[in-house]
Amino acid sequence: MVDTRGLSCPIPVVMVQKALQNGAPAKLEVLADAQVAVENITRFARSQGYQVSVAEDGPDFRLTLTR
Repeated sequence: MVDTRGLSCPIPVVMVQKALQNGAPAKLEVLADAQVAVENITRFARSQGYQVSVAEDGPDFRLTLTR
């Protein structure tokens, strides 16, 4: 689980990038609180071969990245 809430881009994308580099997990969950972060993380994850699903979780977003 990567919690990017409260952080401005590009920090959320960098955090996800580091998490994916550490063993390239088959599944990763990410919490975000800004639509811009959701869009940027989604774009990055797809460029790395991950499928992304997004669900609203109250005021936040829960992204699930899967291979």
